[in-house]
Amino acid sequence: MIHRFLLLVAAWLLTLPMIAAAEPVMVSGCSVSNLGYLNDLARFYEKKTGQKILVRGGGSIVGLSELGADRVDIAASCQRKIPPNKDFRVIPVAWDALVFIVNKRNPVNEITPQQVRDIYDGRVTSWKQIGGDNLRLISYVTTPEGLGGIGEALEKYLLNGKRPQIVANSSLQASSVAVWEQLVERHPEGFASTGYGSARKRNVKLLAFNGVAPTKATIISGKYPLKRYLYLVLPKDAKPEARRFVDWVLSKEGQTHISALGLPALAEIR
Repeated sequence: MIHRFLLLVAAWLLTLPMIAAAEPVMVSGCSVSNLGYLNDLARFYEKKTGQKILVRGGGSIVGLSELGADRVDIAASCQRKIPPNKDFRVIPVAWDALVFIVNKRNPVNEITPQQVRDIYDGRVTSWKQIGGDNLRLISYVTTPEGLGGIGEALEKYLLNGKRPQIVANSSLQASSVAVWEQLVERHPEGFASTGYGSARKRNVKLLAFNGVAPTKATIISGKYPLKRYLYLVLPKDAKPEARRFVDWVLSKEGQTHISALGLPALAEIR
């Protein structure tokens, strides 16, 4: 009887997902992606499959660097550009948008393209110049090389192919929008560009751009014009567990979860 019981237990154990014993898949990079969808998606995938997905931030440039050094299995990125001489697959997985944030105590509610240019050129040094209080304006930035996907979007949409430089109103910070968002949360004088995916989850005010507020609906409709992709990046020789996770993110189920989390899924924007 005991022998038969042990055989039944052994047979049952063989039916358990082999993936449960697999090593964790390590993901590093884009703070907009991590807070915007990736942390939640990783938890759901682990619950569904048993495969642990460990996600950490640091910014797109950090994630791509760690992927190139074989310290992680996947890089989360909001920039299309990859390091030179790296055979990476850059895979769009969701939509996001460039947004501009201020402290919730700031009375300014919207911004124009010219005002954004004037801030990054250093011509605006007080909020009073653009309809706010008589308060110094502090623009949180990092080095031009460290701006990652935010720099790409600013180049494309607003700064005529250039990246923000360090000017009179700049406060030089780490290359992570998570840092800039937290500073804006705390400081009434703060201003930053970031991604919709993470900013909507912070205690900040997202400014309307040319009179249009950034929402999932306005990004999908195109009324809010500053849309951009969020990417997952795999090396050419990605391990099977990493490929399976990215394939699932791209599947109907994964994309449905992204949309339910408040970001536009790929198919929602044509």
